[in-house]
Amino acid sequence: MSLHVFLYGARVSTTLTPVRVPSPAQSAPSRRTRVLALPEARWALASTVAFLLAFALDLGGLPWWLYGPLYALAYATGGWEPALEGLRALRERTLDVDLLMIGAALGAAAIGQVLDGALLIVIFATSGALEALATARTADSVRGLLDLAPTTATRVTENGEETVPTGELVVGDILLIRPGERIGADGRVLDGASEADQATITGEPLPVTKRPGDEVFAGTLNGTGALRVRVERDPADSVIARIVTLVEEASRTKAPTQLFIEKVEQRYAVGIVIATLAVFGVPLAFGAELTDALLRAMTFMIVASPCAVVLATMPPLLSAIANAGRHGVLVKSAVAMERLGEVDAVALDKTGTLTEGAPEVSAVRPLPGSGLTPDDLLALAAAAEHPSEHPLGRAVVRAAKERGLRIADARDFTAVPGSGVTAMVGRRVIGVGRPGDPSGLLPRDTGPGRPEDGATVVLVTGDGVPLGTLALTDRLRPQAPAATAELTTLTGTAPVLLTGDNARAAARVAEATGLVDVRADLLPEGKVDAVRELQDAGRKVLFVGDGVNDAPALAAAHSGIAMGRAGADLALETADAVVVRDELATVPAVVRLSRAARRLVLQNLVIAGAFITGLVLWDLLGHLPLPLGVAGHEGSTVLVGLNGLRLLRASAWRQGQVPFRGTRG
Repeated sequence: MSLHVFLYGARVSTTLTPVRVPSPAQSAPSRRTRVLALPEARWALASTVAFLLAFALDLGGLPWWLYGPLYALAYATGGWEPALEGLRALRERTLDVDLLMIGAALGAAAIGQVLDGALLIVIFATSGALEALATARTADSVRGLLDLAPTTATRVTENGEETVPTGELVVGDILLIRPGERIGADGRVLDGASEADQATITGEPLPVTKRPGDEVFAGTLNGTGALRVRVERDPADSVIARIVTLVEEASRTKAPTQLFIEKVEQRYAVGIVIATLAVFGVPLAFGAELTDALLRAMTFMIVASPCAVVLATMPPLLSAIANAGRHGVLVKSAVAMERLGEVDAVALDKTGTLTEGAPEVSAVRPLPGSGLTPDDLLALAAAAEHPSEHPLGRAVVRAAKERGLRIADARDFTAVPGSGVTAMVGRRVIGVGRPGDPSGLLPRDTGPGRPEDGATVVLVTGDGVPLGTLALTDRLRPQAPAATAELTTLTGTAPVLLTGDNARAAARVAEATGLVDVRADLLPEGKVDAVRELQDAGRKVLFVGDGVNDAPALAAAHSGIAMGRAGADLALETADAVVVRDELATVPAVVRLSRAARRLVLQNLVIAGAFITGLVLWDLLGHLPLPLGVAGHEGSTVLVGLNGLRLLRASAWRQGQVPFRGTRG
């Protein structure tokens, strides 16, 4: 950003759109509004182009009649909309800084400062376009979320099957969910066996077995089996629909802060207008020359302009945003960067945040008497699972390849939804599935193959005889313990773990990361309730998550950070910041950087306030030449800008970086 951008502007709201990160198949489809589809963006572009052409001609010393009309075009295209809105506000007896700064731009032009006025107009037009784009993208993501639930469903009636819009479904309808289809409504399984990928709702990393009596959610993806489901909730009341409502409600809770800012802007604007009129009228009433009185008043309006104070906050925050972006953390706005430094409590999602969201083989246990080594058992299981597309099967095959084991060819592969797989490996039928499976395919008594430490345990059999067990867990991020320890140091309290996964899995991750407050089996509204409970106790909560199910909590929290590599679109749009490279250690680093930015903001406010006070007193009590007033005002802005640019240095990030300490447990 050019240093000249810092020279004027009472309200510069810089919003950065997140870098697009590949999302998993279950994430919401992308319906992104094009930038130039917004009228604010088109007017801002026209104003900027006209200004740059005029500035180039002006700088080249060409005649006024060549570049003057271009300056006028920059004023008109960039300023007509805020001027019109300001006039409408005046009609409602309100005055905001937007109209004041339009007046300042016109006043600057009236006394020959055409370039400064045009630059101010361009900054305002660009700011408005960025705000409109941010609003449109948020609306896009909420609409896209609704596409998670299919538009049609197969309803079973007395006359057979019929395809109907999901909006016409009512409680009690029977649906047929074929393999690979998305479930059309919240309900309960009546018949069939399968597994459902419901990470978008509960955050569970692995598909969940579904049998008669189990609950299913709209928008989740059915696996390899067919299900008959009875609708138990109206589509408008489904979990996925409630997520949209929660995001909208939580976003509205931030409105009072914005209203407070608008009130401050209005009062300041009214004060400056009254003061400028007084500076002009009082000397005139006592016999001063009209030109002198006008010159003093315009000088007062320039030196008393709020841009120096406001821009005292922008350079540190924008520099911090740029520095964080270079290190893989995309903070969406200056406001978001400032809020990150205010947090004094942290809540963390588990799957995809503290863990990598992918299963891995954590233990291989041959049964006594099987005659197999751990490598032999893993090789047999990998051979049987090799044709499988199930996440657990892929993890078993990956583990065997990582150990360099030979994976034998298998034939007669069979997958039983919710149970496991069988295949002929050599001369034996090898089965890999859940212990104690009610289908009778696998034995119920598995000995040491019990679920423990939050692991998913599968039994390996040969010709129906148990051979051993494999334990699979969601891999913990290597820097998770160090990151949680650093967050504890920053806030004074250990983070809270909020997850939709089961209590055993949550406890395993909590033990490895040193967390004590663990809340498991939470649906999205449960996470929101936990965040609000902390905030009701007076804490400013930072929530870190990655899935659609985390979006309401991200919106409800004081600040939200989304893990971006596999994050759902709605989570990326709702969060204040996105960790693009999925490095958890950057979370405490960006909080430290934000706190450094807040300290520089305070320093800059003192500098800007001192300059404005001195220049205003000089103008009122003495004779401040207009060029000197402009130089002093812009000089103070440059000074606070340079002070803020200190955060662009690499050392500013390194001071907040978390050292790698490895994992515990």
